[in-house]
Amino acid sequence: MSENSEAKRSARERLAQERERQRARDKRRRTLIVTSAVVGVLGLAAVVGIIAANAGKDDGSSSAGPVVAPSGAVGKDALAIQTGKDGAKSTLVVWEDFRCPACKSFETNYRDTIHQLEDKGLLKAEYHLVTLIDGNMGGSGSLNAANAAACAQDAGKYRAYHDVLFQNQPPETQDAYASTAKLLELAERVPGLDSDAFRQCVKDGEHNSWVKKSYDAFRAGNFRGTPTVQLNGKDLFADQANPVTPQKLKELVEAKAAQG
Repeated sequence: MSENSEAKRSARERLAQERERQRARDKRRRTLIVTSAVVGVLGLAAVVGIIAANAGKDDGSSSAGPVVAPSGAVGKDALAIQTGKDGAKSTLVVWEDFRCPACKSFETNYRDTIHQLEDKGLLKAEYHLVTLIDGNMGGSGSLNAANAAACAQDAGKYRAYHDVLFQNQPPETQDAYASTAKLLELAERVPGLDSDAFRQCVKDGEHNSWVKKSYDAFRAGNFRGTPTVQLNGKDLFADQANPVTPQKLKELVEAKAAQG
């Protein structure tokens, strides 16, 4: 066998070994691979992979205290936070976890399109916050970040703070959002959010039980995982071979508005 052939065989063997190690890591973490499709010249990706919804169990840390919904909460049992205008013809329902990597991928790729459609009055979004990763990986970052986001809603700054949390999401295995100091530090990046009332709300976990109730609704809904995203009642990623890209989302929403 020539040296070139031997080198090629060794390279194939190393590649096979690395693939096997990657499969083992994926199995240990009990997650589905987040796949993506390149969309348009900007290289935007459509999230078509999700974290298994039943992979972990809630640790119950959010069970204490009364259920206090954030200001302006909407939907059944007031478990959603709305962005966008009430009169929008299309509704995007989003179930998210601030520690979820696939959720960050969704937000990174769809955020600008969603904001543009909201600002035009064509789309409103309803965000349901869950604590899936706390159950999977341990810790309390999902809960604490969701509570802080609800506190931001009380201050009328939910959308901006929501975006900051995803833009600065720590690695899934690092429970940085368990730190109140970290959550308050990030709040300083949202003009007008950092206040005594916001700080107290975050420190007290004022909306913890509301977040738990939202997660209970997520589990009762038997959703596949996070993010779960529905446009006018239809799952954006039900067809993984042909997901709704940001451009398709824009077209669907504009078409709905044009129906009058």
